[in-house]
This record gives sequence, C-alpha cells and structure tokens, in this order.
Amino acid sequence: MAVEGHAPTAGEYIIHHLHHLQVGSGFWTLNVDSLFWSLVTGVLGLWFLRSVAKRVHSGVPGRMQAAVESLVEMVDSQAKGIVHSAESRKAVAPLALTVFVWIFLMNAMDLLPVDLIPFVTEHAGIPYQRVVPTADLSITMALSVTVLLICIYYNIKIKGAGGWIHELFSAPFGSHPLLWPFNFLMQIIEFVAKTVSHGMRLFGNMYAGELIFMLIALMGGAFFTAVGIPLAIGHVIAGTAWAIFHILIITLQAFVFMMLTLVYVGQAHDAH
Repeated sequence: MAVEGHAPTAGEYIIHHLHHLQVGSGFWTLNVDSLFWSLVTGVLGLWFLRSVAKRVHSGVPGRMQAAVESLVEMVDSQAKGIVHSAESRKAVAPLALTVFVWIFLMNAMDLLPVDLIPFVTEHAGIPYQRVVPTADLSITMALSVTVLLICIYYNIKIKGAGGWIHELFSAPFGSHPLLWPFNFLMQIIEFVAKTVSHGMRLFGNMYAGELIFMLIALMGGAFFTAVGIPLAIGHVIAGTAWAIFHILIITLQAFVFMMLTLVYVGQAHDAH
C-alpha cells in the first residue's frame, strides 16, 4: 500500500481499499474479489443450513437447531402474510430464506478487520481485495435483477402471458386504448424503480458501513500508534465498537432485502 517508499496517506489508504481485483475491460470488467466472496459465503450458507438439517431431531433442540428453526418460522410466517398462494410459497419461502442467509453472510464480511484479508492477499501477490460483496453495486444489482426476473416469471405463471400483457397496458389508469401508452410507461417505470431502489438500498448502506470502518481504522490506528500500540492491533481495537453496532445493520439490511423480495413477488400474484 505504500507509494514510492513512504507510508500511504489517508486518501491513498481508502482508495487502495476501495479498489477491486478486476479482470476484463469496459462493460465486461469483472470484480473477481466480489464474485469469489459471494461464492464463498453462498457455499458457507448452504453448508451451514444443510449441516443443521442433517442433525434435526424431534427431542429438545440444541441452540443451533433452535436458532435455525426460529429463522425458518419467521421467514415462513412473513411469506404467508404476503404471498397468499400456498403453491407459490413452496418455492418463494425457501427463496426468501436463501436471500436472507446469503445476504447476511455477505454483509457479515464487513465485521472482519479492515486490513486482515487485504494484508494476507497482498503478501500472496494479490494487490487488491475487497471482501464485502454487498458493497459492490454490480452484486446488489444482480440480486435485484434476479428478483425482477422471478417477479416476471410469476406474473406470467399466475396471470398467463396474455393476462400479464393486458395488465401492462390497462393498469393503473384503465383499459381505454388512449390510455395504453401511459399505462405501459407507468408499468415500466415501476419495474425499473423497484429494481434499482432494491439494489441501491443494500449497496448504499453497506458501502457507507465499509467507509466508516476504514475511517475508524485510520483514526483509531493513528491514535493507538501514537501511544505505542502497533497499527494492526489499533485497527482491531478501534473497529470493535462499531462492529458491535454494525451487527444490527447487517441483519436489518438482509431482512429488508428479503421482505422487499417477498413484497415484489407477492405483487406479481395480485391482479390490478
């Protein structure tokens, strides 16, 4: 991270930590670190839920089983209140559970010390490494676009292709032919606005949290270094207090994204 033999300034430190490990160019640029950590957290979430499911028994549940059962019941109750089709809930409820667990784990990467993984990868010859996938707009927008595609699928499944197309041109102002262009425009604006806000909300909150961790690391690290404590230890100490509060934020953001997913899928079942 040092530039031209001197320690990095605050600006250089933040710019370095906000730089992705990338391949490709232009539109086809891939943020390899975001993809890698998304995959790692996804596999970890699947392994965790599977391991708990394999140990489920009818007796007194252990702490882990009780926690997962409570989470499943919470997601299922939310799904029942929003998606009224029992047939659809067979797929939608597990989808919502997957969304919550996966996004929570991706968000939780923010709790790791800011310099821990970048320090390790830098010494392994990898110059850049961002470990919070949900602080990457391409990841959060990919998630929201996937939700959009699922909504389109249920619109067509529940209403039929013809019924959905008719709804696109007849709602919300009425089915008069003169109103068709306005109805269609409003429907497209609604789909775009929901998709963009869905992804941007998660990205904005996690990106801000990542920046706060960096600023705390800079200020706390500088303070503890001044009193004789090594910089790396100072980073950990300074970030711990914010990390405790940040647990609430990462959980809340996962819950909000899950609830909006249920709401949008539920809306796809409603006829205007």
